[in-house]
Amino acid sequence: MYIVRCADGTLYSGYARDVREREKVHNSGRGAHYTACRRPVMVVHSECFDSKSEALQREHQLKRMTRAKKEALIAAAMVTEGVS
Repeated sequence: MYIVRCADGTLYSGYARDVREREKVHNSGRGAHYTACRRPVMVVHSECFDSKSEALQREHQLKRMTRAKKEALIAAAMVTEGVS
């Protein structure tokens, strides 16, 4: 499961087996319709799961979150990873 930040500052979430490859697909314009006109996109958060079902459940949770909560999740992950 991943979140990308689009060039216009919006956030898009999805799931993929290979997040970096999916980022490339989004940036080529062949990804989701939403991201096609908002390139480039950059992965700002990702989470790994053992099954597609778990990833889809988490994606559904994220899509219901407010933007502020998503931004807090991204910021917390960046601190944990040591990125500033």
